[in-house]
Amino acid sequence: MTQTISDTRTIPTDMLERFRARAGAHDRDNTYFADDLAELRGIGYLAAAVPVELGGWGLDLAQLAASQRRLAAYAPATALAMSMHSYWVGIANEMARAGDHSLDWIYTEALAGEVFAAGHAEPGNDIPVLLSTCQARRVDGGYRLTGRKQFGSNGPAWKWLGAHSIDVEAEGGPRIVHAFVRRGSEGVTVVENWDTLGMRPTQSHDTQLSEVFVPDNRIGCVMPAGNPEHPFLVGMTMWPLALIGAVYLGIADRALELAVQNARRKTSMAIERGAYAYNPFVQHQIASMYLELDAADAVLTTFTADWVRGADHGADWAPKVYSMKWRAVETAKRVVDIALDVVGGAGMFSGNELERLYRDVRCGGFHPGNDALTHEMVGKAVLGILGEQPRW
Repeated sequence: MTQTISDTRTIPTDMLERFRARAGAHDRDNTYFADDLAELRGIGYLAAAVPVELGGWGLDLAQLAASQRRLAAYAPATALAMSMHSYWVGIANEMARAGDHSLDWIYTEALAGEVFAAGHAEPGNDIPVLLSTCQARRVDGGYRLTGRKQFGSNGPAWKWLGAHSIDVEAEGGPRIVHAFVRRGSEGVTVVENWDTLGMRPTQSHDTQLSEVFVPDNRIGCVMPAGNPEHPFLVGMTMWPLALIGAVYLGIADRALELAVQNARRKTSMAIERGAYAYNPFVQHQIASMYLELDAADAVLTTFTADWVRGADHGADWAPKVYSMKWRAVETAKRVVDIALDVVGGAGMFSGNELERLYRDVRCGGFHPGNDALTHEMVGKAVLGILGEQPRW
């Protein structure tokens, strides 16, 4: 289905309101946001990061992060799944900027409204992308992939799964093969097992790959295991982590909004002037939420602005990207926690929007890099030992 590209390059507010109205039912029923996707496809949002001269919206990383943050304040799961789609377009942008146009076909697919998904998470692999439990076998004209992938957002809708695997028999040592698996290919099975604490409408099903053939023209890159220096892999770090961070700050934005609305509306006979807004401790809580969010906003917006303008952070880009994502998620969790304190018991009932946000925001810690990996990466980077090979 071909999209109609929006002239305004922003998601209309009335559309976002419809997303919010549907979000609770999708969460309750554990269903995919198919209606949201249809509307986003209709305005060309699946091509938001495709360059304008090619027919897309032309949003850079900073602009797309801001848009995703706004979307998340209305429908967190929709925003998260769209981030998992959009970062593949961002990777194509990074490749093109490096002079490699082998992924320009992604633009064509995004413009046609086709959905991409991420096939990185794997059972037993704590270093996704750089290592893999999925096996790649070189054959004539391409590779055959075998293994299981987890957390594949857009499970019911994706056409392309960006999936990496390891070729242990490659000349010169193991190589990580970054491939795009087409839905419907022989050996592809989407395992509908998504029933989780939060972000339920993403329907991030597992995918089983059994000797799935991927032709050479759908291989993103092939790199030595553990080597993160290819533009493909740089884009796979910068774009998803920034967009994921933006989604969780969007949740925090909405939590603060709900807490303020509640404090101004809720009354108590024990509070002078009646409204909770006049309780000094509630004022302190609201201020704490704002202060946390203001600081995390500065980290995210500075990071994305620096990336877009080409700031020369050198080796510091590695700790900065993990720090940015970690700060966004931890801040969002803290803000939602305080919002529940402000709202009180009403916030714990099923169907309350804040109860849903409380569950959704918990999912942020499971995205790479989690708390442990972030501290390891940042610590090693600051100590100057990141990238050193172990001594056996």
